[in-house]
Amino acid sequence: MEIRTAALIGAGAVGAFFIRGLSGTLGDNFCVIADGERAARLREHGLVINGEQVFPNVCSPEEAAGADLILVATKYSGLPEVLKDLQHMTAPHTTVVSTLNGVDSEEILAEAVGAQHLLHAYMIIASQRVGNRIDYNLDAPGLIYGEKDTPEETPRARALGRLLEKAGISHRFTSEIQREQWQKFALNMGNNLPQAILNVGYEAYVDSEHVRFIHDRLFDETIRVAAAYGIKVVYDENRHGRVRPEARFSTLQDIDAGRRTEIDMFAGVLMKKAAEAGIEVPYTAFTYHAIRALEEKNEGKIR
Repeated sequence: MEIRTAALIGAGAVGAFFIRGLSGTLGDNFCVIADGERAARLREHGLVINGEQVFPNVCSPEEAAGADLILVATKYSGLPEVLKDLQHMTAPHTTVVSTLNGVDSEEILAEAVGAQHLLHAYMIIASQRVGNRIDYNLDAPGLIYGEKDTPEETPRARALGRLLEKAGISHRFTSEIQREQWQKFALNMGNNLPQAILNVGYEAYVDSEHVRFIHDRLFDETIRVAAAYGIKVVYDENRHGRVRPEARFSTLQDIDAGRRTEIDMFAGVLMKKAAEAGIEVPYTAFTYHAIRALEEKNEGKIR
């Protein structure tokens, strides 16, 4: 099994991680899905990825139909908008990979195309987008992927690994993809969200017992909800040395830029899964509403 054609939905801060490598490896057999004004902007201005201007091959969903691989790298809020196109693009042999860092994007995509098409995955990169300029760390672990229902590295997982290796794109197969997805989700809950409320860099988790308290409570609530679904999440005591002290994660970046955040993917999903399991998550609920209020403030709805 080989991946000879691929398409990317979402050429943002995460999607850009794949564009240069797959363009060089697959040529015109790789394309970025876009139409209308978005397609026109990409064709005219391209993207500046780590300082290099790139003009990706742009195609419509119809032109990409039947691709061997479809990477879904939209914002969480944009998932519903791509489902219809994804249905038309997905052929019986197509593998669909979601790069979103929550724990339910595969569930949403499976409702549209069927769970059999999905190879579960998540991303570990530090990236930032300003306009059409996107910067990310070249030494990031990148895409971590695996099969939900078996620890084995299946033919399609091996094919994805070979493609990414040829393209020079960081990647790793894991036999515990669901546990690792939840582990990353817990880190996002604990690290991403408190700093967005408080407008502080990552070092605040080390310097302030009060910021650390909020972090720990959100992490604890995530651990309890994960356990209710049979997933063991552990507390990582060695995480601080691996992050720049001034780091501002995606939710705070969105607040800084006046954008809508992905709080639904984080706290919103945890609240939903907690309710289904009969678990109370008060710190998560507070965080959800606090960040929603910050969005309203950015939009001029409150002063």
